[in-house]
Amino acid sequence: MPVDTEKFAKHLRAATGESQISKGTCGIAMREGLQAAGAKGPFPGTGKEYGPTLLRLGFHEITVDNPDTFNFLRGDVMVMQPHKGGKQAGHVAGYDGSRWVSDFVQHDFWAGPKYRTERSKYVVYRY
Repeated sequence: MPVDTEKFAKHLRAATGESQISKGTCGIAMREGLQAAGAKGPFPGTGKEYGPTLLRLGFHEITVDNPDTFNFLRGDVMVMQPHKGGKQAGHVAGYDGSRWVSDFVQHDFWAGPKYRTERSKYVVYRY
């Protein structure tokens, strides 16, 4: 079943509001956003595990050498590995056309200061 990236982005925005505080539920937020967009599970339990699911749903990996200057498109999804000393769940977020959103509105591509400082490994997927 196709994934409607507009519905995906709208759901993420509506579910998050303007909160800039993570609840630690990015995997749940991503599942709910993808389901609202027409995607069927199963879905993984943690953010860092979303890559194979996104590929199964029809997304493909794109090369992003510098996420600070790259022009992302609505519906892009990033999967980030954990930073040193952080939660082992990693992170997943979707781009709504202007901001990165998961269970909170991010300041930029990086999910937080430690991810930004350490430049955690990531993959970006596009539908």
